[in-house]
Amino acid sequence: AEEMKRRAADAGLSDRNAAEDSVLEITPLGSGNEVGRSCILLRYKGKTVLLDCGVHPAYTGLASLPFFDAIDDPSAIDLLLVSHFHLDHAAGLPYFVQKTSFKGRVFMTHPTKAIYKMLLTDFVKVSNVSVDDMLYNEDDINKSMEKIEQIHYHQHMQHNGIKFWCYNAGHVLGAAMFMIEIAGVRILYTGDFSRQEDRHLMEAELPEMGCDVLIVESTYGVQIHEPRKEREARFTKIVHDTVARGGRVLIPVFALGRAQELLLILDEYWKANPSLKNIPIYFASSLGKKCMTVYQTYIDMMNERLRRQYAVSNPWVFQHIKNLKSIEQFHDNGPSVVMASPGMLQSGLSRELFEMWCTDPRNTVVLAGYCVEGTLAKHIMSEPQEVTSLSGRSLPLKMSVHYISFSAHSDFIQTSGFVDQLQPPNIILVHGDRNEMNRLKLALVDKYAEKQTRILTPRNCQPVTLQFKTEKMCRVLGTLADKYHEAAQAVKSSDNKTPHQQPADGSEEEKKKLQLAQAPISGVLVSRDGSSEQTLVELSDLHSVTQLTTTEVLQTMRIPTNGVAFDILLANLMQVYEQTSTMQKDDGSMVARVLDQVSIRQLSESELLVEWGTSPMSDMIADSVIALLAHCQTNPFAASAAASIVSSSKPSPAPKKKTSEVVEELGLFLAAQFGEVAVDPQDGTIKVTVDNHIALYHHDSHVLESTDEDLASKVSSALVNAKAAMAPISDSFPRPTVSKMNL
Repeated sequence: AEEMKRRAADAGLSDRNAAEDSVLEITPLGSGNEVGRSCILLRYKGKTVLLDCGVHPAYTGLASLPFFDAIDDPSAIDLLLVSHFHLDHAAGLPYFVQKTSFKGRVFMTHPTKAIYKMLLTDFVKVSNVSVDDMLYNEDDINKSMEKIEQIHYHQHMQHNGIKFWCYNAGHVLGAAMFMIEIAGVRILYTGDFSRQEDRHLMEAELPEMGCDVLIVESTYGVQIHEPRKEREARFTKIVHDTVARGGRVLIPVFALGRAQELLLILDEYWKANPSLKNIPIYFASSLGKKCMTVYQTYIDMMNERLRRQYAVSNPWVFQHIKNLKSIEQFHDNGPSVVMASPGMLQSGLSRELFEMWCTDPRNTVVLAGYCVEGTLAKHIMSEPQEVTSLSGRSLPLKMSVHYISFSAHSDFIQTSGFVDQLQPPNIILVHGDRNEMNRLKLALVDKYAEKQTRILTPRNCQPVTLQFKTEKMCRVLGTLADKYHEAAQAVKSSDNKTPHQQPADGSEEEKKKLQLAQAPISGVLVSRDGSSEQTLVELSDLHSVTQLTTTEVLQTMRIPTNGVAFDILLANLMQVYEQTSTMQKDDGSMVARVLDQVSIRQLSESELLVEWGTSPMSDMIADSVIALLAHCQTNPFAASAAASIVSSSKPSPAPKKKTSEVVEELGLFLAAQFGEVAVDPQDGTIKVTVDNHIALYHHDSHVLESTDEDLASKVSSALVNAKAAMAPISDSFPRPTVSKMNL
């Protein structure tokens, strides 16, 4: 095996020392030291990948988009991978695919695509912006749907030399972590992920293989989530206490994601507390009701607890929760619980209800998810005395404000445990407030100080460059592997002696194996575009070892005989080509085979068929055969005379030359070119001396030793030319194996 590796390196198939440094560039176009408009640009080996394409919830119009102007040429992007359907990860997609020069492929999971259209259509309808400031319309969304392709968890895909697949990320239905592999370098992008199972979602998977770069969210920094049972108990107590005192509970949520988790909790709590049955719970989202069909469709992608419950009754058909389409349908005449979107109180029904109820101290607002800087939800967490309404009026804030995180984002324990398992040498933190991100960085740097893990926190449009030394390894398979394995075994059994030191009486078979072991490996090299994996096989094995198919081009030409008998044509062929054989087919027709390359078949007394495979050697022989046949047609008497000479005195084949004679003839060729040449016919060596440099050729082992690389190259070429001149046309002349000579 070591011998095969050495010879593969000699052939240039694997050269670790000569491997060039390659630079991976990672640039956040959004979510760099912020939460929102997630969009990460990867460039490596001429390939470009965009990860997510969201908007920022605190901004509107063009200001909410990622920094697309930092992309030199959107049309050069090969892939766009969307991790999940939330607006801050997917809502910039229609703009990018419809209003830029992007021509690549877009992938997301099946549930993500199903919800994407509903969510973005609703986003366009409820956006509180003018028509001129709208990023796109419903027609743009529909056209973007046509460009989206779907991918299953663990489904391996490849495009333009980029391999990619995805894992379940928890977080929301259909959320995916993407593993991207380019030229052997693997990058894992987590998107938003959660390693904690909740009431309906499984925890994020742990990839079965490591990665070179981990791009991971840092939303909660070093914070640790409250245990699930404790936060559910605190949540239901706050809700119960509020309605018991005659108050209203507002729970701002996004229509999909945490809303479904809270619906399951509230419906179960109302069932367990009959005293609350007259207190209505409203889910103010027509979108949420529409998307419930998607949740029921993909029940198999949820956790085992929910699947068991679904076998008994549908958990998404709630007994105590009513749907509220608009505020006009809402009768505010007593205690109630309302879940309304959007989740950060920027606009919409949740904002209207907040402004109606914030002045009453009996009421409560429960913030159940992460709140981005610059939003009203983040502002009221500090419990200010007043808030400003959408109309500009100041409103006193007297209602209770509670923050109970049901967020399905990874906390410090989950993130550090995930890193412990993967052990990546490079970590890029994204999707986090600057302070939280820096706290997480310091904690990880301290934890992995001994491992020298590189941890980076790039800002938006700040590229991170990582260098990788890539090596190209080649697998030798099939017949070629068997042949060289036998040759390597022959070298091993020769007690580490060089082939020219072997006993002269060794078998011809052993000599061939030893010569093969010293020669470079030759075959068909198969490589996928951009991949570091390469395979070397015999041409005949190409179909069985790889997925490639081979096609042999057979050329044919029909030639009239002009009355010249086939026997006469055959005799003329044998006079020129010694290696000419004949056979008679079942139908009685004759076939001649010249140098095992060209066939001449007798179709009739007046017509021949010439056939040959396409190769430089076959084409050359076919040209000469056709020229000879044409000569016989135009000079039939000369052809007949030549045939009679062949039939009357068939020359016996030339005797095979002795090795000593071959060595002497080669010496004459080399002497004519280099001058000072010493030939030892018995030992089978030829010594060439030029300007105090020596080249020593061993004919038996086909090895050329030299003190000078340039001299070795010239002598090697001269030997090939000399042997070509001395031997039949069907023989091949490999270049001698050159080794360094130490004087």
